[in-house]
Amino acid sequence: MTTLVRESDTLTRDALAVLQPGFTGTAAPTWLLRRLSEGLASVGLFGRNIESARQLAALTAQLRAVRPDVLVAIDEEGGDVTRLEARTGSSFPGNLALGAIDDPALTRDVARELGRRLADCGVNLNWAPSADVNSNPDNPVIGVRSFGADPRLVARHTAAYIEGMQSVGVAACTKHFPGHGDTNVDSHHDLPCIDADLSTLHARELIPFRAAVAAGTKVVMSAHILLPALDSVLPATLSPAALTGLLRAPVGEGGLGFAGLIVTDAVEMKAIADTHGIERGTVLALAAGADAICVGGGLADEDTVLRLRDALLRAVRAGELSEERLADAAARVRALARWTAAEARAGAPAGEGGAPAPDVGLTAARRALSITGLDGWVPLTEGPYVAAFTPVANIAVGAETPWGLAVELAQLLPGSETGAYGRQQAAEHGISAMIANVLGAAADRRIVAVVRDVHRHPWMADALDALLAARPDTVVVEMGVPQAPPSGALHIATHGAARVCGRAAAEVIAGQGADG
Repeated sequence: MTTLVRESDTLTRDALAVLQPGFTGTAAPTWLLRRLSEGLASVGLFGRNIESARQLAALTAQLRAVRPDVLVAIDEEGGDVTRLEARTGSSFPGNLALGAIDDPALTRDVARELGRRLADCGVNLNWAPSADVNSNPDNPVIGVRSFGADPRLVARHTAAYIEGMQSVGVAACTKHFPGHGDTNVDSHHDLPCIDADLSTLHARELIPFRAAVAAGTKVVMSAHILLPALDSVLPATLSPAALTGLLRAPVGEGGLGFAGLIVTDAVEMKAIADTHGIERGTVLALAAGADAICVGGGLADEDTVLRLRDALLRAVRAGELSEERLADAAARVRALARWTAAEARAGAPAGEGGAPAPDVGLTAARRALSITGLDGWVPLTEGPYVAAFTPVANIAVGAETPWGLAVELAQLLPGSETGAYGRQQAAEHGISAMIANVLGAAADRRIVAVVRDVHRHPWMADALDALLAARPDTVVVEMGVPQAPPSGALHIATHGAARVCGRAAAEVIAGQGADG
């Protein structure tokens, strides 16, 4: 009887160990602390959990008081996707900006400084970097989160990012395997399908992931995308062919030879939840070769944790998931936890982390600017009117994170004002009426038009054309993927919408750069 109880307890602890749940609030709820004591090994943090660095450090200390080696994960890419600075915008410019500069040493420095800030707050697993090749410029969810469209450029910056992040003891998580860049559907909302053949997959999507494995990435995150060349039925997260047959398989057998932790993208995303359900999806992912299940961006309560725990236990008892596979997955989670705990005890390796570099993000943002029309440009001396043509934010970015030039321009040019204009306004009142509103609000002030992925939004392109026809002296700042041709009296492509990207663009407009 004692043996049976012990075996049951071991199984339960393993089922809890493979979950990476989120929660609500800026302090750990009682239920979460209790489950940590019962075997839960990981916790995921989101913007809703963070108010300040000091508060975050207190929260992670609260978790470690119960489980000293707990994995505390966060989705902190820098750039558009930030949780540490969700309320202010990021101090780091993001992947596309780094790729545009194409200085791997700078990418390594940026990742190191970002990792240092995470480590200082007690975070030891970062669900980043994105190693997706942005081969489809109409991609609604990757875009500036990618280093670029060239697989080899993406590969060298992915490796540099991993090296920088892990040099300060924070595990990097390379995503979204086997590559989310060639999609025109957001897997938060539906199941994307990539029809590329295997040769294309190996020549394009997989090059950065091979570089990530060679660089020693501790974790790889799977994507909820269907690749018929690999598996005509199951998305990569649930596919043995993708996770075991490709990611895990030895290099000599055509695989990537990855031996670290495989974590899923969030199972409550509709690509999984609406096709298989989160319980069934969790079981299938573990059976396919995943080791950890990310959940809690949208579902963040104890009931979700218990539902997934019990689904795994039922699957083992029904023979749908082997006990050995579950134990192997849990062992990989605990091995990563031991690595992060040992790194935290030792501190950053001697000479590896280097000195803190708090301004490296702004330095990178300045270097990332692509400017057209600078010859003859006379910097503004009075506050302009900023017309921000604002698309709907994708879920990965989040609507709570500010973007644009409003705050940064107002600091440099007092009196600057901003108005936001969106697709709904264009649809309800028409482009002409919307631009008339812009012109009326601007009066005789210079206009700065801020756009984001103008090539993906016909209403935005039409609005910009109409504005430039009326006011050719308008400054245009593109804060997304600069796919459309430059336009305006001065055109600035920032390659991202982080706060520092806005600051760098504002400095050019006001003629107040690093030395200004």
